[in-house]
Amino acid sequence: MFTKLSSFDPDFEANLQAILRWDASEDAAIETQVKAIIQAVRTEGDSAVRRFTASFDHLDTTQVQNLIITQDELKAAFDSLDQETRAALETAASRIKTFHQKQWQHNQGFEFQDEYGSTLGQLVRPLERVGIYVPGGKAAYPSSVLMNAIPARVAGVGEIIMVVPTPHGVKNTSVLAAAFLAEVDTVFTIGGAQAVAALAYGTASIPRVDKIVGPGNAYVAAAKRQVFGQVGIDMIAGPSEILVLADGSVPAHWIAMDLFAQAEHDEMAQSILIATDESYLDAVLHAIELALPQQPRAKIIEQSLRNRGAMICVRDMDEACMVANLIAPEHLEIATQDAAKWVTKIQHAGAVFVGAYSSEALGDYCAGPNHVLPTSGTARFSSPLGVYDFQKRMSLMQISENGAQHLGKLARTLGQLEGLPAHAQSAYLRVMS
Repeated sequence: MFTKLSSFDPDFEANLQAILRWDASEDAAIETQVKAIIQAVRTEGDSAVRRFTASFDHLDTTQVQNLIITQDELKAAFDSLDQETRAALETAASRIKTFHQKQWQHNQGFEFQDEYGSTLGQLVRPLERVGIYVPGGKAAYPSSVLMNAIPARVAGVGEIIMVVPTPHGVKNTSVLAAAFLAEVDTVFTIGGAQAVAALAYGTASIPRVDKIVGPGNAYVAAAKRQVFGQVGIDMIAGPSEILVLADGSVPAHWIAMDLFAQAEHDEMAQSILIATDESYLDAVLHAIELALPQQPRAKIIEQSLRNRGAMICVRDMDEACMVANLIAPEHLEIATQDAAKWVTKIQHAGAVFVGAYSSEALGDYCAGPNHVLPTSGTARFSSPLGVYDFQKRMSLMQISENGAQHLGKLARTLGQLEGLPAHAQSAYLRVMS
């Protein structure tokens, strides 16, 4: 079921890269179709959005009540939930908000004065309007609503627009309830590439946004890729992935279920276990074989593990951390004794879960940190979604008269050096005055 590797093998790294490889090449047919949809929305506006929504989601949005989900309907959805579900969503939202408020507090602007009395600094301003894409249809991800909307609200975004497809007019109550909790301003019942295009360019009914965030299928990903530059985007995400580092101290069936939790996403999700003891790998494999038949999504899990799952035996935890940094996983569990001691050796991961009780599933829902994470090795240079993704920064310079005398001479020299005489003269006029 799993590919087994050992760091002792001379071709280990080549075999590891073969396991990690994911074909992220663009599907030409999808790209072409998405380009046509975007162009239609850009030129025709609402009529194109309504046409595609009727074709793909079988929903007539010519009536405004079918296009927009009102705040009263969001509140009614929240009120209709049973007490346990409502409390779970409220607690998760509270923890997510608390965590992202910490980011906001530590991400403010700054000012200082240099030796000439000039004021230099950085201004931080929230984006004015953002769009959140939420999958619809068979998928129902209220957690994604919370993870995308709450940091935007904490950042001070002026208006949050949410789009969620509602095939045949079916609306998911938990998603609407989460939108109510997260204080989303407006919800539109559209999805797919046409929703991304509408958010990017604006229509008579759907306002143009500054940035689009949130997960979606291949058509949504292609649309986000094509409109990037017209608007900002969060990232182009690949399949979900988990890497577990283990020394054999955590019960094998706990680790088996952690691997299942990623594998059940889809057949291309990746679950990797690295252990310092081959007998522990065997124990986890045995636990997997026992538990798999009882899993409701057993077929997806099994295919995922066969496609991209791996078990790797290494010499020690130092080597385990080295391999983890090569992989740069979306989720990294350190399931060892004294787990915190190994965190300093981790350079690349989207999120790190430290210790036996830190299951990745807690991070998906209610721990507090964001679950929108870089995938496919992009944790080498990317970060989780956060408050900083909904802010922009402006440099601030208030040059004093004394500063202009000193800096003007430097700027004239550098302007002349670069063959830009107007630059040089502009700076030096302040010196001459």
